[in-house]
Amino acid sequence: MTPVKALNHVGIAVRSIDAQRSFYEDVLGAAFEGVELVPSQRVRVAFFRVHDVRLELLEPTDDESTVAKFLEKRGEGLHHLAFTVDDIQARIAELQSAGLRMIDEVPRPGAHQMQIAFLHPKSTFGVLTELCQPRQGHL
Repeated sequence: MTPVKALNHVGIAVRSIDAQRSFYEDVLGAAFEGVELVPSQRVRVAFFRVHDVRLELLEPTDDESTVAKFLEKRGEGLHHLAFTVDDIQARIAELQSAGLRMIDEVPRPGAHQMQIAFLHPKSTFGVLTELCQPRQGHL
């Protein structure tokens, strides 16, 4: 099995990025990197950098988005862990051939112009896991 390269980010589901921004910046001292809309996932995301890892706050823009449903069911908090990979399509195939269940069998666009794919939490001991392939020359 090909190892992941690094922890790319920790996804945190929130009802309001604006309401939580000062905690991440002022209390934790994380560097705010900006806000981005990801229409395909119906979320607004904010990234904060803590050394080599990003914290990604996910705010739903639609009541039917998966993040909105997550918030309704579980409340605010840890949503997923995301790992950097080199060849996301090959990694998906490798995981599937090992019997792991994928939510995304084909990579899709994510924030920061990355290609992403999620593994089903039933295959990852309850932890929603995301694979990320950054565009060339971009973290």
